[in-house]
Amino acid sequence: MIPYENLKRLNQPFEEEFKARFNAVIESGHYILGPKLELIEQEFAAYLSSKYCVGVSNGLDAIILALRALDLPAGSEVIVPSNTYIATVLAVVACGLTPVLVEPDIHTYNIDPAKIEQAITSKTKAMIVVHLYGKVCDMEAIMPIKQKHGLYLVEDCAQAHGATYKNKLAGTFGEFGAFSFYPTKNLGALGDGGAVVCNDDKYRDTLLQLRNYGSSRKYYNDIVGYNNRLDEMQAAFLSVKLPHLNKMNAHRNKLAGLYFDNLSSDFILPVRDNDYFDVYHIFNIRHERRDELQQYLLDKGVGTVIHYPVPPHRQKALMNIFEGKEFPIADEIHNTTLSLPCSFCHTESEIMAVVEALNSF
Repeated sequence: MIPYENLKRLNQPFEEEFKARFNAVIESGHYILGPKLELIEQEFAAYLSSKYCVGVSNGLDAIILALRALDLPAGSEVIVPSNTYIATVLAVVACGLTPVLVEPDIHTYNIDPAKIEQAITSKTKAMIVVHLYGKVCDMEAIMPIKQKHGLYLVEDCAQAHGATYKNKLAGTFGEFGAFSFYPTKNLGALGDGGAVVCNDDKYRDTLLQLRNYGSSRKYYNDIVGYNNRLDEMQAAFLSVKLPHLNKMNAHRNKLAGLYFDNLSSDFILPVRDNDYFDVYHIFNIRHERRDELQQYLLDKGVGTVIHYPVPPHRQKALMNIFEGKEFPIADEIHNTTLSLPCSFCHTESEIMAVVEALNSF
């Protein structure tokens, strides 16, 4: 069986150093808001050439805290792509804001810049762009829209650690870059984790307060905050893996190249462009008989995943917001997309076996 992902195998090269860092944290007696968190914040900020990084509890909370730090009026509208994981939309709702969905480009699967302006109203205060599957959005087209309408920009970079557009890293275009360190991510912890990066001193100070009960001095609370801290243990594990992120991304790129070079024309493949460095958090194909194809591959011993089977506007939790609204391009993608094995844990021979199974469908 070729699994879609194997986290044990993925993390095996780092196990000895994980154990050493684990013991060091245990022996330190400092488990929350300590030196290991400060270290990964400095390291990840340096990796992105950002001024600040604030470690938080997960990717959803990263977006929530970024939106809270903007201090938008209640009910303000926030542009969000219709083709995304529900977390992006949940963050907007959790902040008392109104998500306004914009359809993606059918080729890149990211928000279509040509459709953004028609969704902007007098209530629109911010945009969230999602660098889905590890491909940065078309920021050259998006940034002038941001500037023209005076909008804030939050980047959802949960799937785009190390991805670039014209050599500029995901998470460095807007006011905030929000990252997830969920175990399957290109930079994954051994549990939940996340971070927000920014360059503004005031935003950084607000984020530090928001993640820690609204407090900058223990037992003194200046704003309404949360308990959204990245703990010392996960911070220590992330420091082990961060120096290897580029190598892990290069491996994913090599595996993606095998798909591009060897898959038959029966499948719709991701688009490639020299302006983009894609990190293939997800290598997805599309096929009109997706469900049949997925079962066929499973019978052949190949694990796959659907990212995602239900778009946000059709989720029961959000029906009261999007009822009666149609997003056919998002529907088309969700009905036909299939994610193939393409992880740091996979070998080239495994990917070629997946290719053989696909081409025999």
